[in-house]
Amino acid sequence: MTLQNRVTPQGQIVAVPERGLFIGNRGILHDADRQLGRRRWALKAWLICRLEFRGRHRVVMTPRRYTELFFFDEATAIAAGHRPCYECRRDAFHDWQRAWRKAAGLDTPPTAPAMDRQLHLERVKAGSRAQRRWRARLGALPDGAFIELDGAAHLVLRGGLRRWSWRGYGPAMTRAPSQTVCVLTPASSVRVLEAGYRPRLHRSAGAVYGLGALEDNAQV
Repeated sequence: MTLQNRVTPQGQIVAVPERGLFIGNRGILHDADRQLGRRRWALKAWLICRLEFRGRHRVVMTPRRYTELFFFDEATAIAAGHRPCYECRRDAFHDWQRAWRKAAGLDTPPTAPAMDRQLHLERVKAGSRAQRRWRARLGALPDGAFIELDGAAHLVLRGGLRRWSWRGYGPAMTRAPSQTVCVLTPASSVRVLEAGYRPRLHRSAGAVYGLGALEDNAQV
């Protein structure tokens, strides 16, 4: 049974066979039959976690336990409004925290709840479940950000765009840097990317990103 717990860069939670490279959660979203209800979050802490951590094993979508969400790669999760988990990805969390502090010009490191509150304002439209988008000049966006072009999500990477799908990123394409585009990644997360945070990408993005190849998208 393919469960509805895969998250797209546009923030949709869908049912597809591909599991992805990261897991995360937003609290309990499913019922006793492992079906989603109307809500798309129960907590403001939207996390990006490792698929494996300290040998822990879970039955996915166990009743009264948090809903496991899966992401194609980390840039996808960030576009959907998530940030690294402190427990299982502590190094990534501290990298994110340092970049946030630098981007915001803070005297002290921001707390996780403070970052979550700000992200929640930027990722969800008030009074709805819809993803909040914003507009920016394409040439001003950093590597790892996502935009929507012709109804599809595209990764910004090395001056080009790579169309996203569950099977992998498409070939590089170019658009005028001066073009104004619809940005999916929350504004604060874009600033974190600008300040030096480097999300882990699926191997189909290519080795040029300098992060090393990751395994192919796994199946459940």
